[in-house]
Amino acid sequence: MESQDVELLAIGAGPANLALAVALEELAPGDLAERTRIVEQADSVVWQRGMLLPWTQSQVSFLKDLVTLRNPTSPFSFVNYLHSVGRLDEFINLGTFTPYRQEISGYLQWVADSLGRVGVDYSRTCTALAPERARDGSVEGWRADFADGSVITARHLSIGAGRDARIPAEFAALPAERVIHSTEYSARIAALDPAARHRFVVIGGAQSAAELLWAVHQGFPTADTTMVMRSIGLKNYESSKFTNEVYYGSFIDEFHAAPEESRRQLLHEMHLSNYAGLAPAMLETLYRQRYLERLSGEERLRLVTMTDVTATRFENGEAVLTLRDRKTGQVSELAADYVLLGTGYEAAMPKLVQGLADRLGLAEVTVDRNYRLVVPGTESGPSVYLQGVNEATHGISDSLLSVLAGRSGEIVQDLLRQRRPRVLVDVA
Repeated sequence: MESQDVELLAIGAGPANLALAVALEELAPGDLAERTRIVEQADSVVWQRGMLLPWTQSQVSFLKDLVTLRNPTSPFSFVNYLHSVGRLDEFINLGTFTPYRQEISGYLQWVADSLGRVGVDYSRTCTALAPERARDGSVEGWRADFADGSVITARHLSIGAGRDARIPAEFAALPAERVIHSTEYSARIAALDPAARHRFVVIGGAQSAAELLWAVHQGFPTADTTMVMRSIGLKNYESSKFTNEVYYGSFIDEFHAAPEESRRQLLHEMHLSNYAGLAPAMLETLYRQRYLERLSGEERLRLVTMTDVTATRFENGEAVLTLRDRKTGQVSELAADYVLLGTGYEAAMPKLVQGLADRLGLAEVTVDRNYRLVVPGTESGPSVYLQGVNEATHGISDSLLSVLAGRSGEIVQDLLRQRRPRVLVDVA
């Protein structure tokens, strides 16, 4: 069984840990960057792998890349990526601040390939994390176990693997091959015959669900496509320039210092800006398509609003959904061949994080201002940094690209503070 020892082990080669790697290479002197390892379960870096559709765009400005807001002169910027691959002129001529998702994905892989000191390992799935303890019981490091039987021990951890996909309990009765979450859409949809007259039901009413609906509507020209949602209808993202100021990196200090009641209000009011709405272009596209289909009398794109899915069953080779109209209480059934879930991610901590917390005996998972997991007795010792799962303490931007550059710099500075030798003062 292979065993490695590093100073910093980063789980997941997504935007969070790639931004951290860039910050290490630019800010950390000595061997810290060289003794950092990123491990990724896939065989490459792909942003939003399950929904990497050719027409999808980022909702965030290209200037909010992995580094620009921290270091505008960095060679790891998105602009330098475009220049290096010969597309800077074309992107400028496109006249947009929001690149296509596949272009962001290409940028992330380019960053991973361009790292000079931080190493990236692919096809390594971390199955468990545990503390390494000294004889006196104190934590002296961390152990990561991998699916291939290998082990990595580390002084510090950075967990940036994202939250777990949310699969509502109502769909547990359906065979797994008939239920497709957005995180696995691209891989699994390729197995279906695009010429067949499938019946797709999409669950959800936000951007990912809308993209699923449009993808199957366009990719399966004879399919019936239906979206079922709890809300009164599809809505635009809240995109006011005033409210968008809560996505500034500088706002994190204000949010973190605010009382619990104020944090709850901020998260509630900003929900529509990130989770419960659609990009204007997507909204317009869907409405016009439905209008044209009604005009022609051949309706393939249907929306069922203010409706709950209360139960499901698999019967006679089809998925049957029990629906309850929230306006009237009327119950009906809807049959489908495939159910597509645009239901987002679990609010709870990822299983990997929760498993580590259980081994540490933590009653709750929380982090300090520097994103460091609060573990009694390790204040100046081994650390665990949690990225992208701290909305409750750091604001709604925590899971987004908006804060990556600044956050990675803060984590590196926290690591460097721990490395500084203590100065002994002679008071005799």
